[in-house]
Amino acid sequence: MKVLNLADTNEFKAGAMKRFFLVEDSSYFKIINFNLEAGVTFPVHSHDLDGDLSIQVLEGNGFFLAENDMEIAAKPGDMLISEIREPHGVRASTNMRILVTIAPPI
Repeated sequence: MKVLNLADTNEFKAGAMKRFFLVEDSSYFKIINFNLEAGVTFPVHSHDLDGDLSIQVLEGNGFFLAENDMEIAAKPGDMLISEIREPHGVRASTNMRILVTIAPPI
């Protein structure tokens, strides 16, 4: 059993994305907290493998990104769920904290 406090990962890096691996030692899933400063984009990308992912907005506002320049407004409490092969990304309008879960882990 493991207890994590997300307040411990509330750090931002000027003009960049800050990454905290919360769970990476599991055979079943990986959890990563990304903090994006306002204006930062986590580029659209995909992974050539089977699995699913979720991106949950913890704080801040921005957009979930997809192929063909698709944007979906994202605010605290919103969650994107997709196959990991599906192109995905995030752009922060304000300082934004997201929690990414990947199953199975890559």
